[in-house]
Amino acid sequence: MTKKIKVGVVFGGQSAEHEVSLVSATSIMRAMDSSKYVIVPFGITTKGEWVAEPEPMTSLRGKRVKLTTKHPPDSLLGVDIAFPVLHGPFGEDGTIQGLFEMVNLPYVGAGVLASSLAMDKVAAKNVFAQHSLPLVNYMSITRAEWTREANQIMEIIEEKISYPYFVKPANMGSSVGISKVKTKKEQPEAINLAFRFDRRVIIEQAVKNAREIEVAIMGNDELTVSVPGEIVPGAEFYNYYDKYVNGKAEGLIPAPLIQEKVEEFQNIAEAAYRAIDCAGMARVDFLMDGESQKVYLSEINTIPGFTAISMFPKLMEACGISYSRQIDRLIELGLERHREKRSLRSMLDLTSDWYKKDTEEKQ
Repeated sequence: MTKKIKVGVVFGGQSAEHEVSLVSATSIMRAMDSSKYVIVPFGITTKGEWVAEPEPMTSLRGKRVKLTTKHPPDSLLGVDIAFPVLHGPFGEDGTIQGLFEMVNLPYVGAGVLASSLAMDKVAAKNVFAQHSLPLVNYMSITRAEWTREANQIMEIIEEKISYPYFVKPANMGSSVGISKVKTKKEQPEAINLAFRFDRRVIIEQAVKNAREIEVAIMGNDELTVSVPGEIVPGAEFYNYYDKYVNGKAEGLIPAPLIQEKVEEFQNIAEAAYRAIDCAGMARVDFLMDGESQKVYLSEINTIPGFTAISMFPKLMEACGISYSRQIDRLIELGLERHREKRSLRSMLDLTSDWYKKDTEEKQ
């Protein structure tokens, strides 16, 4: 009889996307095959406390189970692999991935570098620019700069980026803290809102008549790249409530695109994935000018939503990979990457033949 894999599902967290994480974790744990896995839930409260909670939440408006039982992080040492379902800061940004690396624990998804790069919109765009990937005009500011010279900054924004534009926290997901600015009068409120969620803010040129396109990717070195899907937002842009609360956004899979554009989106998505050395999975988001058809890379999400209405699992299902098989594959990929890392040397062995030979040649 094959031994069951003990999977530690980590969810909740201290980000603004706490509730989304609960919903994603619920969907994942319910879909996991009990004949293959022993599920060990690790809930993290908004205060950062680790607790044991068997049923996170059924929906964003469902009844929340009270988090009370202490469940320390060192309990993770008893699992075979961690499955982080932590959207946003303190989960998707490389912090918890660093914890897993420190204790030599296999885990699902991107590593420390890819996670931290993808989470930081400014750093990610800087990397994408180095790879000549198509981006909208953008700039960033810090809270300290804004506090010292708000008037000058507003003038610089107007010089570099024309209206309308978006203001976003540099490190946040699910459209939290995002505003569309159409006039100078709207600038201060939008920037102050974004600074509630991060010390750095990014300002991005809006795309005219924008179509929102998403591509899902799964894999380490050998990649499965999905067909593009299109988001038709219920609001002026795809915001948090459209995604997770009112369900007004519509997802079109596949997106109505000519084959040339399908391939363009897939090629750019794969290039972005490899540019940050991503692994496991990601959802790559794009904007396309509805008139010129010009494509712009927006961002890459290393722990995309896994709720019943989330695009990542739907896009993978369109590739013929069922929801439960996606979970199986992500666990396989996490274990595969860990085995590869274990095969590498992290310290210099002074007794090795290679070291002795290299030392003798240098003497």
